[in-house]
Amino acid sequence: MQVSFVGSLPEKADALVLPVAAGADVKAHAHFLPPALAAQLERAAEIASFEGRKGQKLELTAPVESAFGRILLLGLGEAGKLDAHAVECAGGRMAAALMAGKVKEAVVMADVPEGCTLAKADFAARLASGACLRNYAFDRYQTKKDENGDGREPKIRPRIESLQVVAGDDAAAAEEAFSPLSALADSVHFARDLVNEPANVLTPKEFARRVVEMAGEVGLEVEVLKPKLLREERFNALLAVGQGSKNKPRVVVLRYRGAGDDSAPIAFVGKGVCFDTGGISIKPSAGMEDMKGDMGGAAAVVGAMRGLAARKAKVNAVGIIGLVENMPDGKAQRPGDIVISRSGQSIAVLNTDAEGRLVLADLLDYVKEKYTPARIIDLATLTGAIIISLGKEYAGLFSNDDELAAELVAAGEATGEKVWRMPLHENYDKLIDYDIADMKNIGGREAGSITAAQFLKRFVGDTPWAHIDVAGTAMASPKTDINDSWGSGFGVRLLNALADSLNK
Repeated sequence: MQVSFVGSLPEKADALVLPVAAGADVKAHAHFLPPALAAQLERAAEIASFEGRKGQKLELTAPVESAFGRILLLGLGEAGKLDAHAVECAGGRMAAALMAGKVKEAVVMADVPEGCTLAKADFAARLASGACLRNYAFDRYQTKKDENGDGREPKIRPRIESLQVVAGDDAAAAEEAFSPLSALADSVHFARDLVNEPANVLTPKEFARRVVEMAGEVGLEVEVLKPKLLREERFNALLAVGQGSKNKPRVVVLRYRGAGDDSAPIAFVGKGVCFDTGGISIKPSAGMEDMKGDMGGAAAVVGAMRGLAARKAKVNAVGIIGLVENMPDGKAQRPGDIVISRSGQSIAVLNTDAEGRLVLADLLDYVKEKYTPARIIDLATLTGAIIISLGKEYAGLFSNDDELAAELVAAGEATGEKVWRMPLHENYDKLIDYDIADMKNIGGREAGSITAAQFLKRFVGDTPWAHIDVAGTAMASPKTDINDSWGSGFGVRLLNALADSLNK
């Protein structure tokens, strides 16, 4: 979508959007329209009981002589509650309404409601940002009959092609504020594309290729570790997960140096199981197709790194993802196998479907040793247990550092990618001890997401660390104002907000 910020109302467009706060006078918002049209809007709002409540909308077909095909009144809700995220959500609702109406070109008036504390430039930029985030569809595999009826052509879902935001004298400032938000929205879309791709297309090799291509476009340093080097680097636990698949594992490392110094980076670590059958401990067939999204953590890490580079954030960061397939085969690891992780700690694999923590164990050890990060945050679609605990509203947060945990909670509230802190305790840790190995990869039915986090904690040492279980938020995700996609891109904006908070 092409977004532009203008000082005055354009001559024409398919639709004109008027955002209206709760209790505001509709006619006052339409003062620039011909008096008869403004009166018609006021009358329509009265008949439809449009009061500007959050989520309310009222669409009217404009008169023939109007420069606009339709006019959309968009309810903002209470002006005093309109922070940056709330305005983005309003922009998302606007985009959803325009897409449903197959509108290609729209104009929106960015008038800040009385009582909203955002500056006009920020208000306008956030409206546009929310629209960009929502203006997404994954339709690359859909077709329809062509005009002649003897072939197929792509079936493209409706999207907004052009959005002009009327910001008056603040148009230039709004455009400047929007630039990094636009880069971030593009990065979220990149992550969504990865999660939505089918596993027969997005193999570990293809995933790595796309990351390398993206890194070249935005200026990230990139390194791909293939199986030979992974064996040399002792990624034994990760390799064990992938040994039953013909599609061999990859580890991809991304580096971004934006701080302008040699300060220790923040490290993002992502689980990238491109498809998870459960291995020999095979999953039930019902719903197994969703396991194409078991790389949602890796997608978020890649999207987050893209966002940092594209908007030139002033931070040093390293992102590492482990890309594998967990398949049942004569070569696959068996329940009861013991593997020696990169750290030297032995792991008894009692359930091959608890594979993500094996991947992360080697990644965490590698990034800790090679880059000495100031903080480590890993993201993984790790356990179904976290969905039982939190549903799909929050991701589960586990951390060995109170300050880092608080920073992530704040970042989640600011972006709408909410996290809820869960406990860690030595009594939970004892549940993964094992008699013939240093640990086992499952802790039993109880506290499943907690014992998974305790497992990961054994590989980070004293480094401030947080684990975010995104099983309920990264794939098959709930529909929100700014996302209608199966793959949400959850974590991209969260990690970027966290990185920004470190510079304050």
